[in-house]
Order: sequence, then structure tokens, then C-alpha cells
Amino acid sequence: MDKIIFTEEFCQPENLSPFTLTRQIQDIRVGILTIRQKWEKMLDLPSFDRKEDDYKDLDRSVNMDEALSKGACYMIHGNVLPSLKLLKAMQKLKNGEFISANGNAGIIFRLSKKEISEKYRIRVTKSYTVKQDVKAIHYPWDIVQLNDWAIREDFELLTRKRKSQPVSRTNRLINPKNIFVEKGAIVEHSMLNASTGPIYIGRNAVIMEGCMIRGPFAMGEDATLKMGAKIYGATTLGPGCVFGGEVKNSVVFGYSNKAHDGYLGDSVVGEWCNMGAGTSNSNMKNNASEVRLWTPKGQIGAGMKSGVMMGDYSRTAINTSINTGTVIGVCCNVFGAGLTPKYIPSFSWGSEGVNRYDFEKALLDIAAWKKLKGQDVNDNEKSILKYIFNHY
Repeated sequence: MDKIIFTEEFCQPENLSPFTLTRQIQDIRVGILTIRQKWEKMLDLPSFDRKEDDYKDLDRSVNMDEALSKGACYMIHGNVLPSLKLLKAMQKLKNGEFISANGNAGIIFRLSKKEISEKYRIRVTKSYTVKQDVKAIHYPWDIVQLNDWAIREDFELLTRKRKSQPVSRTNRLINPKNIFVEKGAIVEHSMLNASTGPIYIGRNAVIMEGCMIRGPFAMGEDATLKMGAKIYGATTLGPGCVFGGEVKNSVVFGYSNKAHDGYLGDSVVGEWCNMGAGTSNSNMKNNASEVRLWTPKGQIGAGMKSGVMMGDYSRTAINTSINTGTVIGVCCNVFGAGLTPKYIPSFSWGSEGVNRYDFEKALLDIAAWKKLKGQDVNDNEKSILKYIFNHY
């Protein structure tokens, strides 16, 4: 049976830190779906991860010879977002052939067992060049900058030949044909403006009274918008999120909270994060100059606007003021006076990054937050977090 094998080998996942500390690139959410979910749905195939001999080789990781023993596969770079043009090009591939973008290195390969000569060596015979702007994420701010495009693509993918659930007449709708509500969602006494982009409301999501939403906007399964929330596109709230206040042009992966007033703009927030009441971030410098963000390679410019990049399991105290272009690592407890530093390392206790979170206490705190949403800390999470604690 055909399958998808994702690889990070050529994608420099370290540049997408802190989000790739706890997940493969293909499990990053851009638009409505994760990259993995997009490819699986477009190709109607199961996916696995190529073993990269690192701490993220877990349940779905396979060796190439093992993966190809029962059929052919598409090997896809984990940071590449699918499109209809790429899909059409892939349908022409034969075993041993690959797709390159604008003459650069290959990004999608069609392989069988015959093409594997050694553990890390693949034989290819022919390439096809796709002359288009292939969308891929290389740095965290690319997630925000591609989110408008990705929401529109995913909206079309998810709603094609389907009918939305009816929207209550208590709401005010602008361009209702561009609004899709899944089964079980509750939306009452709110304003939804889809004239600037589609609005997608996931299964069993709740939009409380008085919310104002301007598309493109995506809301995952079981997510909640609190009363009076103001949402500007392009914004994605993943499954299980609880949000309020003002949000603009941001992506939240899932199960994270900003339940009270405060501003989040041009930001990416991982899973299982919590922002205390009154937490706000700056997304633009007061001299209107380029925002530069921390990366493992040093400071890199991200454009005129960039908010916070917050890794999984991190939390802020009430009234936290997050500096422009701040990067917060995995499992940080952020508190302190004044603006935060521009970089807060993983497992920091306080905003200065001087004191470390005790590992066992960190696990207990994560478990407490997950319990609020009916989940537990699993063995894979513990293994990954322990590695990050010991090596970062």
C-alpha cells in the first residue's frame, strides 16, 4: 500500500525552535490543519516519519527499507505545504522520480524498495520542476505570514461538496457563503464578517455572545471563544483552546488558553500554554524598525511586525507584558516586573532565565493543566521533555 513518509533531514528543524523541540515539523499547524493532516487528506494516504536517529523517533517513526517493504511511498519534506499544483505533479511521478521547486533540491520523491541502495542512500532517475512559489516554513514567523493563504486553502479542502450547519439567526453574518460551521458548534449573538476571508468553526466549538470575528479565521474542535472577544484575521485557534480579549493574525496550535482580556498579535503559541489575565504582547517596535528574533543561528529579521513565539507547556502570570519579537522556550513559567527579555530559555522559572524549573515539578504542573481538559501526560511527552531539560 502507498504511504507518506515525512523527513526533516533537509529542513533544518532547529530554525523552527521552540516548536520543533517537542514535535516534528509536519505536526506544526498552519491554517486549519497541521502539515501532516493536509497531506494525508489531499492524498488519502496514511503517513509515517522517517527515522532521523534523534529523540523524536517515536511511535510513527520507521526506517525507509522497513517502510518500503510493503509498497511504494511518497517521501516529502516536512516543512512543505501542499497545493493543488503540487498534487497534480505528484500524480505523474513514477518510482525513482522526484519533484524540485524552481530548479532547487528535490522536495517530494516517489520511491520503492528498488531505489534504496544503502541505509541513507536513495537512487533517483528523473526530476520534474514545478514552476511555482512552493509554500514552506523555515522560521517560526513563516507560520504567521502563511496563515492567511493556508486558511483559505484548508477551507476549500475541508468544505468542498459539503454543507455547513445552519447558523443561528441571533448572529449578524457578512458573506455567509464563506462561513462553515461543523456539527455541534454553538454560535449565538455574535458578528461574523467573512468578506475579508473564510470563517471555519470546528465541531462542538462554542462562540459566546458578543464576539466580533473578521476572517480569515479558523477555530478547531471543542475550542471556545469567551464573551466579547475581538478576532482579526488571519487567526487560527486549534482544538481545545479557550480564548478571549483581542487576537490578531496569530496561530495557536491547540489546548492553550488566553481566557481573559489582553492582546495577542502576529504570534505563534504552542500546545498546553496558558496566558494569565491581562497578558499582552507587543508586535511592533515603537520606532517602526524591523523586528529581529532569536534563533539558534542568532538574531534574524522577521519583518515589521512579529509578536511572541511561545513553546509548548509555557505559561505567563497575570498582567505579563511580552516584548516585541520575544521567543519563549518549552515549559517556562514566565513572571516578573516590566517587559520580558527577548529570549527566555526552555524550563525557565521566571522571566530572566536564571532559575530553572524543577523537572518533576514541571511534569506535575503539566499534568494538572492537562487534567483540566481530560488528558494525561503520556510516556512520549515525558521522554521528549526529559531530553529537552537535559540538553537545552
